[in-house]
Amino acid sequence: MMWLLFSVLTAFFEAVKDVICKKNLKTTDEYLVSGSMFLFAMPVLLLALFFIEIPVLSNRFWLALLAGTILNVLATLLYMKALKHSDLSLSLPMVTFSPVCLLLTSRLIVGEFPDLKGLIGILLIVCGAYILNVKEKQKGLWSPIRALMRERGPRYMLLVAFVWSLTSNIDKIGVINSSVLFWVLSTHVASAVIFLPLVLYRLHRNKIRLSLPMLKPLLSIGLLSAMRSIFQMSAIALTLVAYVISIKRTSVILGIWFGYLFLKEKGFAERLTGSIIMVLGVFLIAWI
Repeated sequence: MMWLLFSVLTAFFEAVKDVICKKNLKTTDEYLVSGSMFLFAMPVLLLALFFIEIPVLSNRFWLALLAGTILNVLATLLYMKALKHSDLSLSLPMVTFSPVCLLLTSRLIVGEFPDLKGLIGILLIVCGAYILNVKEKQKGLWSPIRALMRERGPRYMLLVAFVWSLTSNIDKIGVINSSVLFWVLSTHVASAVIFLPLVLYRLHRNKIRLSLPMLKPLLSIGLLSAMRSIFQMSAIALTLVAYVISIKRTSVILGIWFGYLFLKEKGFAERLTGSIIMVLGVFLIAWI
């Protein structure tokens, strides 16, 4: 059951990373925070190359890497914008919509329709999203959803969920044409390469000078991102990807706890309840 321990650690490091990102986004450019996830994680992840076999790479791998990296960079920037503009407890639960988007896009792309458990999982995720803002119900039946969509953070995070539903298919192509561990390493290194000129441009344009107080949290974000990736890769090597990702989504629940404890976010009870229901929907889709 080592995969379970590794998956739980993945969720933990993800949640801690999100809290530190949220705290630093109040004063730090989101491009810089996004780039630190890959740039400062890259030296740690590159060490893993000494422990894995480098496969023979085809054109399909390189095309998948190009498309996956571009979408990954886009999703990361949207993710940081979501954390910057709204509470963790409103933004993070929206990532649970990624399996919903995947089920719906599968219908359009390959003609597959979700079975009963998939439909129930979707219903749970939607119900959980409703509960996130249930205090708005007195203004009308659909007021909780409308209130949620007025927030920029949840809107950005829904876009992240949609992009992730696309990258899931690309990830599959990449893994088939390499290996799980090599693919994850490749996407991280490629994302770092793209983020480097973006970060340098933002530093120059906004006349930002990196200081030690600014670098410390950015270095911690990179280290946490690397630790999350290492434990996620280790878990994926031992069990099904769906199991690992569904447990990783419990980082949403941890993130809401941390947001309440360390950032003093409000609406804790309904947002925690809604997020738990949404994560249960993810588990139903992935496990049963």
